[in-house]
Amino acid sequence: MNQKPIVYFLCTGNSCRSQMADGFLKALGREKYEVKSAGLEAHGLNPRAVQVMKEAGVDISSHTSNVIDPDILNRAYVVITLCGHADEHCPVISNPNVTKWHWGFEDPAKATGTEEEVMNQFRNVRDAIKNRIEKFVQEGK
Repeated sequence: MNQKPIVYFLCTGNSCRSQMADGFLKALGREKYEVKSAGLEAHGLNPRAVQVMKEAGVDISSHTSNVIDPDILNRAYVVITLCGHADEHCPVISNPNVTKWHWGFEDPAKATGTEEEVMNQFRNVRDAIKNRIEKFVQEGK
């Protein structure tokens, strides 16, 4: 059986951005890729991320927040960090065949203001991630 290449999304806490990317790639590229996500730490799934993804038609409510698995890290086709902290502190990838990319997005969990302003920041980040995932699915990069 031919295995699909693994795309591994990494963030600091695996609670927002990496979960959104995971959800969108599973929705848009499931036939091409095996999708995983993790964090340097596991902070739990952010309820606002679940809510804005649901608004976009993607249910991530059953996702779990996971810590980076070195085995998956070294078997991945591509490792994509979504925040500067994860990019800088990503564990060493010992397999030279693994490609590592950094797609930086602001952390919506750090948004301040009214609930509406905070939710709009989550939506902005969600939409930016969706656009980047759509490009990745179309172009493979």
